[in-house]
Amino acid sequence: MKIKKSIPFFSAVLIILIVVFYAGYSLILASNVRPVSGRAAIYIPDGASFDQAMDSVNAVLIIKNPGIFRKIAVRKNYPNSVKSGRYIIDKPISYNALINILRGGRQTPLEVTFSKLRTLNELAGRIGGQIEADSAEIIDFFSDQANYADDGFTKENVIAVFIPNTYEFFWNTTARKLYSRMLREYRKFWNDDRIKKSQAIGLTPVEVSILASIVDEEASRGDEKPRIAGVYLNRLKRGIPLQADPTVKFAVNDFTLNRILYKHLETESPYNTYRHSGLPPGPIGCASIEGIDAVLNAENHDFLYFAAKSDFSGYHNFARTLAEHNRYASQYRRELNRRKIYR
Repeated sequence: MKIKKSIPFFSAVLIILIVVFYAGYSLILASNVRPVSGRAAIYIPDGASFDQAMDSVNAVLIIKNPGIFRKIAVRKNYPNSVKSGRYIIDKPISYNALINILRGGRQTPLEVTFSKLRTLNELAGRIGGQIEADSAEIIDFFSDQANYADDGFTKENVIAVFIPNTYEFFWNTTARKLYSRMLREYRKFWNDDRIKKSQAIGLTPVEVSILASIVDEEASRGDEKPRIAGVYLNRLKRGIPLQADPTVKFAVNDFTLNRILYKHLETESPYNTYRHSGLPPGPIGCASIEGIDAVLNAENHDFLYFAAKSDFSGYHNFARTLAEHNRYASQYRRELNRRKIYR
C-alpha cells in the first residue's frame, strides 16, 4: 500500500522537475535573442562599462526578457569581463551563448581593403572609417615620427609600410596596433628573394617602394610597368633627373592634371623630379605589389625616355635619344591640343 501511495508523489516531483528544467532551459539555453534585422553588429568601444555594453547589445538585438538576460550576465561575471570589439550576430541564439561570445571577446574580424592611396591623410580616411581608431587618431600617430623612427622610417616614407591588399582586422584596432600589424605584413612581404633583388639594383626596399609608386602612376597598362621601371633605373644610374610628371602632380597637390605645364615644373618641392635629381623623399602613394615587383624585375634595356602614345591607348613610345623622344612628345602634345585638353 505504501509503494502504491508513493507513485503519485514521485510523479508529481518528476513533473515539477521537468517544469523547472524546461523553465531554466527557456531562460538560459533557448534562442531568446535575435537580431533586429538579419545581421546585427554589436560595437563595444574600448573602456566601455557593463551598462554601456548592455546598451550596445539592446540597440541591435531583440531580447525576450532583458531583465533575466542582465541577471544571467551578472551571474556569469560579465560586468568584470567586458571586452571591446565588434561582434556579429546573424541568427537567434541563447542568453548563455551571447554572454559567452561577449565575455570571451570572440570578435568577428572585418576585411579592410585599400589601394591607390596617395597620402597618409587619404589612408587615415579610408581605414579610420572601418576600425575603432578614427582618422584623427591615425593622423596623430603618424604625425609623431618617434612612433616609428626606430623601425627606419620617416614621416615622408612611412606610407611604404602600407602595401595595398585586403587584410583582416579586429574592429578595436588602435592606431599603434594598425601600424604594428602593417609593419609585420611589410616585413613578411619583403622576403629574402625580394631583398636580394633590391640589392641587385642598388635600392633599399623603401627606395623600391618610392620608385614603384611613380611607376604605378605612369603606367595605365600593367604590362608596361617593368619597361618604365627600367627607364627610371637607367636614369638613376646615369644621374639623370627622373623628370616624372606624377611627382609634379604630387608636388602641386593636384592629381587631376592631364597636362603638365611649365609653371608646374617650376614648383619648388623635393618631390619635383624635374628640379631635383634622384628619388623623392617618399612614395607618392601606396606602391602596389605589381609596381614593386615591376621595379624588382625591371626590363634590362637602354631606353632613357618615354612619352604617351598619341592614340590615347594608355601605352607609351620609348626612346633612346632626346631627339627621338621629342618627336614622340610633340605628337602627343598636338593630340592634346586637338582634343582641347589644356590642363
